[in-house]
Amino acid sequence: MAYPVLTKCPVCSQTLKITKLQCNHCDTTIENEFELSRLASLTRDQLQFIEIFLVSRGNIKEVEKELGISYPTVRGKLNDIITALGYDTQKKNELDEKKIVAMLEKGEISPEDAIKLLKGE
Repeated sequence: MAYPVLTKCPVCSQTLKITKLQCNHCDTTIENEFELSRLASLTRDQLQFIEIFLVSRGNIKEVEKELGISYPTVRGKLNDIITALGYDTQKKNELDEKKIVAMLEKGEISPEDAIKLLKGE
């Protein structure tokens, strides 16, 4: 029976490193220091959310329906995951909002389009 890879130490909560890999077929063993992907640091719930998001092809309305949660909750979960992966969500959101407002002021988009863009639709 295989268990999920632990990424945090159960004693001190620091990041664990992988130092050994073994083939189930021929018993070849490789020892070294291996890196996990950023996705490996996500919780089981976050990975499940990502899977649903991908299957929904990024359609937030579909994610809302599938999980029975509101639009702000979906956005919040996405922001939490983005932050957990080591990216800064605040700067990108602020830049996007400023860009949308500038487009609206120049008359490049309608107020309705601006609202949709700000909602992520």
